[in-house]
Amino acid sequence: MKMKKLFIKNGRLLDPATGIDGKFDIVIMDGRIASMTPPGKGGKDTGGEGGEGGEGGKGSEVIDAKGLLVVPGLIDLHTHLREPGFEYKETIESGTAAAAAGGFTTVLCMANTEPVNDNGSVTRLIIRKAADAPARVLPVGAVSQGLRGKVLTEMAELKEAGCAAVSDDGMPVTDGGLMRRALEYSTIFDLPVISHAEELSIAGEGVMNEGEVSTRLGLKGIPNASEDSMVARDIALAELTGGRLHVAHVSTRGAVELIRAAKKRGVAVTAEATPHHLTLDHGALKGYDTNFKMSPPLRVPEDVEALRKGVADGTIDCIATDHAPHSSVEKDVEFDAAANGVVGLETALGLVLKLVDGGVLELATAIRAMTSNPARAMGLDAGSLKVGSPADVTIVDLGLKWTVEPSKFRSKGKNTPFTGWKLKGAAVKTILNGKVVYSRAKK
Repeated sequence: MKMKKLFIKNGRLLDPATGIDGKFDIVIMDGRIASMTPPGKGGKDTGGEGGEGGEGGKGSEVIDAKGLLVVPGLIDLHTHLREPGFEYKETIESGTAAAAAGGFTTVLCMANTEPVNDNGSVTRLIIRKAADAPARVLPVGAVSQGLRGKVLTEMAELKEAGCAAVSDDGMPVTDGGLMRRALEYSTIFDLPVISHAEELSIAGEGVMNEGEVSTRLGLKGIPNASEDSMVARDIALAELTGGRLHVAHVSTRGAVELIRAAKKRGVAVTAEATPHHLTLDHGALKGYDTNFKMSPPLRVPEDVEALRKGVADGTIDCIATDHAPHSSVEKDVEFDAAANGVVGLETALGLVLKLVDGGVLELATAIRAMTSNPARAMGLDAGSLKVGSPADVTIVDLGLKWTVEPSKFRSKGKNTPFTGWKLKGAAVKTILNGKVVYSRAKK
């Protein structure tokens, strides 16, 4: 059987998992990284892209990455693909197309579908529908049956069916006893528990951050204490049980401080922040635009600064999109009634690179937060380009200037707060298992 080969030459390879940052040629064979060598050291190259010659020999596909950044395929730990049940918002097909266009080769999809992914049958349905998708889809099973927070799911069944983690995301697990049991089982079944940290009795009917802006707008606010108190509880339970806790969409400086202190004590906790919480604050809501309505809400500038420092120093391990597509039916209504959430798969990389350009993050830190750290947090065989690893690769043009235009999104969801933003840096090729699944059209 003839082996399939792909040769990526002349690129700057940045792989935080191995500490490599330099010019390397990469040979991919049968979906795995076969070799990495400095340019000119791995064999004579005479071929162009799609032609013959090069390290791979006759018939190999050759990609010239001169002037481009080559990184492990991006991993998103927090995606809502909406299927089954809400296909009018997003499908696995449209969501993974958006992922590939954004440079993501692996996405973890949340369980708040219809029916809820709380059993092996739904998990297997998702995996089957994603079999030929341009991004690897790893389902996240529910913590509680029906996301009702009353009865624990059969985590062993979810694990066997293919779930990578469990979460009731969209709803917090309000029952502390249930959360304790989930964390205890996480050690048995090697399934991280992803926490949606929100104390509903404190959040009440709030629709945005509680503060001066909410007062001026006449909107009910959600104080930081709603998140901080639940993060504190879940950390205490993780410390008690030794379970694997991952805190989703951190938005407050208090939560960052709690996570930082817990890590110093050796608690098995990881965390994520979203590009929108790292970029925007509550002042963006002054126009009552529902594209800025999300859960958790946009906070004050001091919280944004704490999140940025948390990513920079490793307290916040991962940057995740919380991609939450909605139709106009849910968003083109009055602010109080609008659904929470924004899309993010196609804007995440550009927004993160904006933070790099602004000196907020080092490039290696940013790439680590979108590759090796997510893989480590969930125990995935991904996030690195070391020899023998899966050939999931993202090729990035750091100098490419582009404008956010929702009409051009591959996602069905157009609900972005970044319409019209001018960004620099984007994925120009996304490679999954050694196969090019996305190429950015040249102007």
